[in-house]
Amino acid sequence: MSAKGIDVKTQDLIVENISSFALYGFPESHAASFALLAYASAYFKVKYLAAFTCAILNNQPMGFYSPAVLIKDAQRHGLRVKPIDVQQSEWNCTLANELDGSLFLRLGLRYAKGLRRQAAEALLSARKQRTLFSSLEDLAFRVPSLNRKELVLLAQIGALNKISGVEHRRDALWQIEKAGKREGALLCNLRDHSGEGDRTPLLQMNTEERLVEDYRGTGLTTGNHPMFYRRAELRQQNIFSAHALKSCRNGDFVRVAGCVITRQRPGTAKGFIFLSIEDETGIANVVISPSLYENQRLMVTRSKFLLAEGMLQNLDDVIHVRATKLTELHDRALEIHSHDFH
Repeated sequence: MSAKGIDVKTQDLIVENISSFALYGFPESHAASFALLAYASAYFKVKYLAAFTCAILNNQPMGFYSPAVLIKDAQRHGLRVKPIDVQQSEWNCTLANELDGSLFLRLGLRYAKGLRRQAAEALLSARKQRTLFSSLEDLAFRVPSLNRKELVLLAQIGALNKISGVEHRRDALWQIEKAGKREGALLCNLRDHSGEGDRTPLLQMNTEERLVEDYRGTGLTTGNHPMFYRRAELRQQNIFSAHALKSCRNGDFVRVAGCVITRQRPGTAKGFIFLSIEDETGIANVVISPSLYENQRLMVTRSKFLLAEGMLQNLDDVIHVRATKLTELHDRALEIHSHDFH
C-alpha cells in the first residue's frame, strides 16, 4: 500500500476493516450456505421422505447423524423400513410399493457388516439369472462365493428368513452349522442333510436376542428402538420420554433417558456441553455444565445410554434439560447397541 502511495493512517483503517470482517465474515457466509442446504433438505424430507432417506442411507458415511438415527427418525415420520432379505435386497437400499401403493424402504445388503461386495454381487447376479432361492441349499449351490461366515451373518440378522424351509434365524443357523465346519464342504453337506427332514431343536430368538444381532450385524434395527422395551419400567420411575417433555412446564424438574447420539462442545459455549439423547419417541437435548462435566467426565464422554436429571428449560418450544445428575444405563441389548454401532 505504501508503494501505491496510500498514507499510513488509511493503511491502518483498511487493515482494521479487514480484521473486523474476518471475525464474522466466514461465519456469515457459512451460515448462509448451510441455511440453503437445510431448507432444501427439509423440503425433500417433508415432500419425499422415502426417496430422501434412501438417498442418504446409500451415501453413508456422511453427515451429522448415523444410519440408525436416520432410520428411526424416518420411521417416526411414517416411513416403513424393512430389513435385509436375500430374496429382495439389492446392494443399496431401495424403494418399493406396498399393495396400497405406499412406498417402503428395503435395507440394502451393504448394511450387512462383514458381507463382501463381491459375494453380494454374485448373489444378486444369481437371483437375476433365474428365480428366487428355493432353499438354503439352492442359495449355497448358486452362490458358491458366499463363505460360511457370511452365511452365518445373514442368518443372524434374519436375511435368510424368507427362504423356503427356513422358519427363523436360529433355524437357518442350525442348518448352516449342521452342514459342517469346513467352508469347502458346506454345499456338499447341505445336500447330504437336505432330505433328513428333522426340525431344528433350537428355539426362536427372543426380542432382546434379535435386537442384539441386528445391531451386531448391521449397526441398526428396523424394529423398535431399544428404549421401547424399557419404557414401562422407566415410566414407573417417573422418567419422561423425549416426546413427553413437550408437556412439561419451564422450570419443572424432570428425568429423561436415552441413547447419546451426538456430543457438542462449541468453543463459544464457555465450557458447556450439549448432548442429544434419543428414545423411541424422539430426541431430547441435555445441557451439561462445566462443573458437572468435571465431576462426571468419563460418563459424559463415553457412556452411550444415560439418564439425565435436572431442570427443564422450555422457551418458545425449544426444550433443553439442564442436567444436575447423570446415571449410566446398563442392559445387554443396550450395551451391544453402543459397542457395535456407536
